[in-house]
Amino acid sequence: MKILFVVNNYYAPGNGLSASARRTVEGLREAGQEVRILSGRNHAAATPQPDYLLPDYHIPIFDKLVRSHGYKFAKRDKETIREAVQWADVVHLEEPFAIQWETARIAGRLGVPCTGTYHLHPENLFCSIHFGGLKLLNNTTLRLWRHFVFNHCSHLQCPTENVRNRLSRFHFRSNLHVIPNGIRLEPSIRQETDTEPSSFLVTCIGRIAVEKDPYTLLEAMRYSRHADRIQLYFAGRGPELEKLQRRCQAFFEKGIVRHMPVIQFHNRDELRQLAARADLLVHCAKVEVEGLSVQEALQQGVVPVIAEGPLTATSQFALYDRSVFPVRNARALARQIDYWLEHPQERRAAGKEYARSMQEYDIRRSIEALIRMFEAARG
Repeated sequence: MKILFVVNNYYAPGNGLSASARRTVEGLREAGQEVRILSGRNHAAATPQPDYLLPDYHIPIFDKLVRSHGYKFAKRDKETIREAVQWADVVHLEEPFAIQWETARIAGRLGVPCTGTYHLHPENLFCSIHFGGLKLLNNTTLRLWRHFVFNHCSHLQCPTENVRNRLSRFHFRSNLHVIPNGIRLEPSIRQETDTEPSSFLVTCIGRIAVEKDPYTLLEAMRYSRHADRIQLYFAGRGPELEKLQRRCQAFFEKGIVRHMPVIQFHNRDELRQLAARADLLVHCAKVEVEGLSVQEALQQGVVPVIAEGPLTATSQFALYDRSVFPVRNARALARQIDYWLEHPQERRAAGKEYARSMQEYDIRRSIEALIRMFEAARG
């Protein structure tokens, strides 16, 4: 089967959507499918480049903000898009933006079926300009995405049940399939010890952005009984980096934390090693479609404490009540952190259980489900 993936910036480093697309394409190719990419240029290296290359699109005023998220948009080129669509048996849309709008329109004219993956909420975009709470704006945007892109997809991948429920409420016409994006299973490299540590490593992995809400973790240090022994580690980069650095410096200077929080971007292997050393993983995002970074970290036997709210699905990975807290509630987060740090034997046992629980998110299962979805789209 010839499958065309349409994504603005397929090679973007440090961007979860692009990383997920690359993993999925790799899995499809390993399963014997023929996949080509319609995308913007790979700016990270001279090669590889997409099979169908689109020029860069610079958004007036907001271009710097977009790039701070590790992302770039591609420009519509009708001739290139038409050539790509004519090659394909199935067109798969990874986003609801301009090149997907154009691709869906051309695919419809040529009679090539479209499928899609719902990777992000409108709030993921508008939180960066502090419009994430404007329901009218976000709901209108979702309806536009539905009309111009997703209703052209006969089948739509929803990474979580949370996503399917939302799209159902908005009356999407597509057949909605709950298919996790999936992770590549890796053995844990954690080395357990019974020695009581002099400090605790509490890490937060992901883009440093408004919707990821790293500030709630920092604020929780005001209420934690163990703040003087906690080393916070924010693994990521993004548009809120400088603001978070200033806030961390202020907390350190005021003595709220005794250890200066670390903020550092890491590659995938380094994140694996960090998760294996961490005592706790905290995920505060108030808008999250799935949370692949959390899944990958859990394989290393780290216990999570995850924000629970209407627009974040990551709490579905929690196995214990002590692993969730209400979104943006720093006091509740501090209570959960303190509980796990004060119960080391329970924490170690729970970590092993979390590592085992990730088996069900094996990307090979997701690839098999996606192939069935593509075959259904072809009829």
